Amino acid sequence: MAGLRLGPLLRHVDWETGGAATIWVEADRPCTAEVRCADGAGGSARTFQIAGHHYALVPVTGLTPGATTSYEVLLDGRQVWPLPDSGFPPSTISTPVVAGPGRPAPGLRVTFGSCRQAAPPAGRHGPHGADALDTLAARLAADPESERPDLLLLLGDQVYADALSRETRQWLAARRDLREAPGAQVADYEEYTRLYYESWLDPEIRWLLSTVPSLHIFDDHDVIDDWNTSAAWLAEMRATPWWRERVLSGLMSYWVYQHLGNLSPAELAADGLYGAVREDPDGTDALRAFASAADADPATVRWSYRRDFGRTRLLMVDTRAARVLAEDGRAMLDPAEQRWLRENALAGHGGYDHLLIGSSLPWLMPPLVHDAETWNAALCRGERGPRWARIGEDLRRRSDLEHWAAFPASFAALTDLIEEVGTGPRAPATVCVLSGDVHHAYVAEPRIPSTARVFQLTCSPVHNSIHTVVKWGFRLGWSRTGRWLGRGFSLHGRTGRPPLNWRRTGGPWFGNQLMTLALSGRTARLRLDQACKKREGARLVTVLDRELTAAE
Repeated sequence: MAGLRLGPLLRHVDWETGGAATIWVEADRPCTAEVRCADGAGGSARTFQIAGHHYALVPVTGLTPGATTSYEVLLDGRQVWPLPDSGFPPSTISTPVVAGPGRPAPGLRVTFGSCRQAAPPAGRHGPHGADALDTLAARLAADPESERPDLLLLLGDQVYADALSRETRQWLAARRDLREAPGAQVADYEEYTRLYYESWLDPEIRWLLSTVPSLHIFDDHDVIDDWNTSAAWLAEMRATPWWRERVLSGLMSYWVYQHLGNLSPAELAADGLYGAVREDPDGTDALRAFASAADADPATVRWSYRRDFGRTRLLMVDTRAARVLAEDGRAMLDPAEQRWLRENALAGHGGYDHLLIGSSLPWLMPPLVHDAETWNAALCRGERGPRWARIGEDLRRRSDLEHWAAFPASFAALTDLIEEVGTGPRAPATVCVLSGDVHHAYVAEPRIPSTARVFQLTCSPVHNSIHTVVKWGFRLGWSRTGRWLGRGFSLHGRTGRPPLNWRRTGGPWFGNQLMTLALSGRTARLRLDQACKKREGARLVTVLDRELTAAE
């Protein structure tokens, strides 16, 4: 009999018709996966095989718009979800009310964050404190009728391939000699699956992901710290004997566990690779060839994607694999990716009230950090000669100087696009760049002559920590002293001033946290909740609750 190894994960929910969704599962052997809903909706799919593992993405059709229905999962006709005596409420699918005559477009609640290391097993305290996503799940499970997100937006570092838990290191040690490279880091596809099991089999997380739709994008730790930080870094990695297997396995596992669920049923039907792995008794070779081509030439694949939720548009942007690394033409996004972002931001301009740009890396950083990254980029491309270029490359890697500011032309292009989208009578009410990565949270607003309210909303980590010295560095980065120091970097690097000014209007906040953006009509409200350990257990404490569209 087939068993459920991981999942179910509720992924795509159709906001155009309100009648369809997709459910991702992993089984322990080939089988037919089926989803049956209490309202009669359902669907089934045969599993496909990758590296000895069996997956299915089940299309669910016939859902009632504007309703919530519970569901169960069956493998070869045998119910495997919900788990017996789970203690959690039934997993449900909630569909939006479809806009029409007399029916306004539905509102949207997006909860987002990044950087989640798996919580330790029950009974063992980990180094990072209470897990914000775990705590959210426990709160929703305790009160199933409470307000919940319409969408979880996971902005990178869903798994850490290079920073493993004690339990996973022990598992690896039983599998291979950790004295050989890459040591206590994942090396292949099988070891990547272990990371997803550890993270997504957490009972609270498993239930949460089964009942709240989620969209994902990778960041560096999904593959390795500082992934694609520079051409020199990449050349060094490619010279090691273990890197090729690591990066191919990282891309393959990301495609299976995260990327597929980002796609709509129509996109899945048009995806040649998805069709190939489903038709082949073993899709491993096809997926490996795809990953190899993607690693060799990032232009062969697009990890970015667009989703429209009523009158809210989300553009999730790949800021890792789509980079141009040559020092004389560095870009966060290659030309095709930049065109895609521009075209999708401007398509139907005036037809949406809010534009969300999901970028794992923040656009607007503390001014000192921004100036340091722009200065470093100038050094690395040789503005102060070869000696400073070598110093710059070393600093880039040691200090993680690789955000939008480290790609000055891309920073300017994104700034210009946001100003263009946000200006004029057809402008949306808000343009929000949603980001993580930097292990703290803040709100920043640029000073640009836009009609829309423009925000950088950064939330990280979900479950991780930050060194005290880095905390003070970020605080300094926002200060007047930091701005003065930044001007010194600009003078030395001959970079000039940034193409815009911005100010911090919230934070910085440090801790495990989640932001929630509530959008309704042309209004937007932001809340930040932090996971705090209390005598009665962890709970979420609201530290910010603010209208974004109200005049200040």
